[in-house]
Amino acid sequence: MGYRTAELPPVELDEFAKIPFLPRMKLLQDHWVQHGFGTPRNTSTLYIWKLFWYGFIGLVFAGAFTKGLEFNHIGRWWHEPILYQKLMIWTILLEIVGLAATSGPLAFHFDPPIGGILYWWQTETLRVPPYPNHVPFTAGNRRTPWDTGLYKLILAMLVVMMFFLSGHPVAGMPAGSAGLLPRWAVLTYCGLILLMGLRDKIVFLSSRAEQYVPTLLCFGLFHDFHDMIIAAKIFIVVIWMGAGVSKLQHGFSCTVAIMVQNTPWMVFPRFRTATVKDYPNDLRPSTLTHAMAHVGGTLCELVMPMVLLLSPWPWLTWVAIVSMWMLHTFIISTFPLAVPLEWNVFFMFCAGFLFANFHAGHGYGLGDMNPWLLALVLFMALTPILIGAFKPEWVSFLVGMKQYAGNWAATTWSFRDKSMEDRINEKIVKSADNQIDQIEPLFGKEISEIFIQKAVAFRMMHPMGRMHISALMRHIDSLDTRIQREGEFVSNVLTGWNFGDGHCHDERLIAAVQERCRYEPGDVVVVFTESQPAFSKKVQYRVIDAALGTVEKGWYHNDDAYNTQPWLPDGPIPHTITWTMDGYVPAGSVAYPGPGTRV
Repeated sequence: MGYRTAELPPVELDEFAKIPFLPRMKLLQDHWVQHGFGTPRNTSTLYIWKLFWYGFIGLVFAGAFTKGLEFNHIGRWWHEPILYQKLMIWTILLEIVGLAATSGPLAFHFDPPIGGILYWWQTETLRVPPYPNHVPFTAGNRRTPWDTGLYKLILAMLVVMMFFLSGHPVAGMPAGSAGLLPRWAVLTYCGLILLMGLRDKIVFLSSRAEQYVPTLLCFGLFHDFHDMIIAAKIFIVVIWMGAGVSKLQHGFSCTVAIMVQNTPWMVFPRFRTATVKDYPNDLRPSTLTHAMAHVGGTLCELVMPMVLLLSPWPWLTWVAIVSMWMLHTFIISTFPLAVPLEWNVFFMFCAGFLFANFHAGHGYGLGDMNPWLLALVLFMALTPILIGAFKPEWVSFLVGMKQYAGNWAATTWSFRDKSMEDRINEKIVKSADNQIDQIEPLFGKEISEIFIQKAVAFRMMHPMGRMHISALMRHIDSLDTRIQREGEFVSNVLTGWNFGDGHCHDERLIAAVQERCRYEPGDVVVVFTESQPAFSKKVQYRVIDAALGTVEKGWYHNDDAYNTQPWLPDGPIPHTITWTMDGYVPAGSVAYPGPGTRV
């Protein structure tokens, strides 16, 4: 690829749409191995500058509006807990506005380049309540003045915290410290964002509340500084280790292969092809990729955080800190889709700040914490992970700490034709058109369609994507004549945010779309797959017709999905149907045997 030019697959542009769907996916998957998404390298430069300004403005803002953080003594900032708090608030503010993760072209936000505030500030846009049937006053899918007002209060609270000039002292703080943010402000924000979480999970998850709220609650509720810092250390260790545990399955190796293939600095074609078993005949992850994934990734996330938490020696602590810096640097360097770059930079800062400044041997070890508070913190930290592991349908994969694991709920949407897709632009209040309509003026219809369909090929390079297409074969008349879209991109347009969580575009969002678009049966068919639960390789799936609701449920074995080539040359992967809607007759080209049958 060039600095300003995209890399396209070797096909005549006007012939691309005529290629049958599965060979078309094979073409795009081969191209992904060689070139990733194929975006110009100047896209990466854009994100590098974005990271620079994130760090620079955050530090300048914190220093300018905090008594005790003097610009002529910047070296002293490193030890100030209020800097840690303000950089956390700054990161949350950028996330919830839409300027951090899932912004710009690598998140397929082109025109406009963000979602976030452009959606959540205005009424009548779509919202997705997590438990509308169980939590009073949360049902419905329209954003009301109550929702926009709550969102504006959250933004105001974050801005106010950035402007607090002086910190408040807390028992146990080091002498001469600049203090901490006021408890009332921290607790007010936590209360507001938790309330928002019951009304709209999209805004809640965009703020990365599962990462930051537990730590902020401890700063707001605990009375001893040592307990606050130890709690913050526990939470970040659990985040790392929870992610490590979730990667003990097939999907993670696929994710690492895809990330490396999409890395702009990887200029060696032989290394790219070495990430798969036998390019172009076998595109499953190679032994090299497994080693990169589970030695450089999983093992690091399981071992080094425990070293940080328990190490009695500063030199060993620094070994673990540098190891975690290297891990996050690698993730940043791959510019992963949805680009959660600021989060990775902040966690690099946290690793050094929390564990180098407040060493376990200096009064900040687990044994130095109030035992009852320690038990409470461990319960708060571990409960979401356990729920996400054993009941993944109950919580977001983010709450279950499955970052980068390749083990997420996901969807693929199939539209009968372009007019069905266009209806989203015509009938739904939002701030951006469908991606194909955003980028077509920039690149032309043929090139735009190649990049949009490459997202479907990307999904099929993960095990769950192979199940999506396998189920669609039985529920639609032809993959070749219909339009398949990656669910993340649909969510991006409908709600203003996407981050790998299929729960954001499941039956709840589909019902909201149907309420406005009034599709007929077969116009829009969606296949939803859940995360793989712990200690089981049975993965649940559902088929949803926008007009009819859920029409089929079943499961597939993750080994079957993983062991199949991503372009499905041998047909649909085996799966077991457990339930079918009464009277439903699928229109698929593959035989439909009925519930209770393995197909």
